[in-house]
Amino acid sequence: MHPLPGYWSCCSLLLLFSLGVQGSPGAPSAAPEQVHLSYPGEPGSMTVTWTTWVPTRSEVQFGLQPSGPLPLRAQGTFVPFVDGGILRRKLYIHRVTLRKLLPGVQYVYRCGSAQGWSRRFRFRALKNGAHWSPRLAVFGDLGADNPKAFPRLRRDTQQGMYDAVLHVGDFAYNMDQDNARVGDRFMRLIEPVAASLPYMTCPGNHEERYNFSNYKARFSMPGDNEGLWYSWDLGPAHIISFSTEVYFFLHYGRHLVQRQFRWLESDLQKANKNRAARPWIITMGHRPMYCSNADLDDCTRYESKVRKGLQGKLYGLEDLFYKYGVDLQLWAHEHSYERLWPIYNYQVFNGSGEMPYTNPRGPVHIITGSAERLTPFAVFPRPWSAVRVKEYGYTRLYILNGTHIHIQQVSDDQDGKIVDDVWVVRPLFGRRMYL
Repeated sequence: MHPLPGYWSCCSLLLLFSLGVQGSPGAPSAAPEQVHLSYPGEPGSMTVTWTTWVPTRSEVQFGLQPSGPLPLRAQGTFVPFVDGGILRRKLYIHRVTLRKLLPGVQYVYRCGSAQGWSRRFRFRALKNGAHWSPRLAVFGDLGADNPKAFPRLRRDTQQGMYDAVLHVGDFAYNMDQDNARVGDRFMRLIEPVAASLPYMTCPGNHEERYNFSNYKARFSMPGDNEGLWYSWDLGPAHIISFSTEVYFFLHYGRHLVQRQFRWLESDLQKANKNRAARPWIITMGHRPMYCSNADLDDCTRYESKVRKGLQGKLYGLEDLFYKYGVDLQLWAHEHSYERLWPIYNYQVFNGSGEMPYTNPRGPVHIITGSAERLTPFAVFPRPWSAVRVKEYGYTRLYILNGTHIHIQQVSDDQDGKIVDDVWVVRPLFGRRMYL
């Protein structure tokens, strides 16, 4: 019996659909992709992370000359990562840490193996010690489909404007989508920046699927907490990255709230003892304590979970950060830019009427989540809200020295115009602990 006339065309369509779901036919690639850097917290070092689709050796070749042979070699390891989606796609994540780098010197490198090499990239090793002036790009909430601010950020990076990037949560929208293909696309998108600068991260709510597995697998942050919380020193600053998400996704373990809180307190105690060397303490976490946006997010509530803790009293971060004199708190999540007056417990603690950010008596909050989409503000700003910008953009953070920090907001809508500009100034001694 002959098949029906439409039978083979139907089968052909099914086959094409199957191939479209599973990926193009052919041998999986051993060529590195999604190359990015991070600082492992060890002076004179840099970690290179990349992805392949088959298991291969993990090697970085590097040197000082832009062309010609790359005489230095470093070996590393890879781990398989199986995405939690229905196809159970498998990626191989490679990590190699370069050590004994000369501070402030530019290196050329490529990564991979004899089965395939990346193109050449350049990075400048971070300077050592506290006596230099780091320049950072800061933002959160950058996706793969509408990365409005990214082309300008890439140009900034190519012009050597930054020493590092702080990405304050929410990547790709979402890295797990389409069986983690969206994550692959996002990591390819950021490669021109992230392969040239240490790209330092914290988790956001959009990383939650499969217990933050894409976030944990794809990024290589310092410490041994899978990048959920860690700290590192950069010039005159001690920078602490933490997860606001432990307060919201409690099904992954309420114990994480307590573990992180105890780690934060211990880290803040050590940082305060080291104020003479690193005077500034800066935190980055995804969901803010305060905001004046017109939505129902946690920060619009009087007693937000991040600020006051579970049940309004357990492991709240505002009292902890105030007690240990955190100077600057960086947030995202709200798709806008907002700078607050120095604040604690809804009270404004300006240094003075004329110079509110000179020797402020409370921490300064910056919300910078306008890299990709925009969220409206409430009609009337709150008394503690100093500046609100509903335009695509990102933040520049310049840690000049132990007494001066410069914060600027770049508007991509206005072709790179600086739409907010403020200095935070603190004396070196006799300060820091607000209580």
